[in-house]
Amino acid sequence: MLNKKQLVEIGFTEKEAMVYLALLEMGPSTVSEIGRQAKINRTTGYDILEMLCSKGLVNALGEGTVKKYTAENPEKIVAFSKNKFQEAQDQLEASKKLLPELKSVFHKTEKPKVKFYEGRGGLKEVYEDTLINGNSIILAYACAEPMYQSLPNFLPNYLKQRVVKKINARMIAPDTIGIKELVKTDKQNLRESRMVPKEKLDIAVEINIYDNKVMIASWEENLGIIIESQKIADAQKKIFELAWEGAGKYQGSK
Repeated sequence: MLNKKQLVEIGFTEKEAMVYLALLEMGPSTVSEIGRQAKINRTTGYDILEMLCSKGLVNALGEGTVKKYTAENPEKIVAFSKNKFQEAQDQLEASKKLLPELKSVFHKTEKPKVKFYEGRGGLKEVYEDTLINGNSIILAYACAEPMYQSLPNFLPNYLKQRVVKKINARMIAPDTIGIKELVKTDKQNLRESRMVPKEKLDIAVEINIYDNKVMIASWEENLGIIIESQKIADAQKKIFELAWEGAGKYQGSK
């Protein structure tokens, strides 16, 4: 049974552990609801929740007096441990071993979520989220040029991380000069690509489908969106397979 002591051992304070466990069990909740569950007062609960948000372990939903909080995917506990305990490999391993038990509780209360990310930093964050990918496959509708223009040094580093994690990708993209150059690196980047005429897929956003998420990156608007929903992700995966099949007729036709 998951308990407070296990979280304290990987870097949580005692009260942070109490609040985080309450969120895992309850799902999205107000500060008052979390305080009652964790047996702490509202003021203390608010301070702890804000601290957990700053560490990337909790996310705030809504604004004003009805703000709710929800636990982030427990995968992020591993990144939290790496940042805080560079030399403490034993604690890092402890958090990895704890992950399956955390996720077993997390998925009991998981509900669809939509998160918005702004600016170049936000766009980097939505792409990095695709690297937390249990299924090791990303399905993508791509447009390479806007990414190169906005963050010219980001893509090579992102691809390197994806390859290290052995996450494969399948990409449908417009037949442009930039995409043709990208496709030349398919094998080394664990990617399979199909290009279609630009007029058939003239888009200024990139869409990635992975695990139970759909990520949308709008480079011109400096906006990233992550939709976390198993049903929506499953529907998008089926639509991608239809598009992949249709894109097949253009391969080798040029």
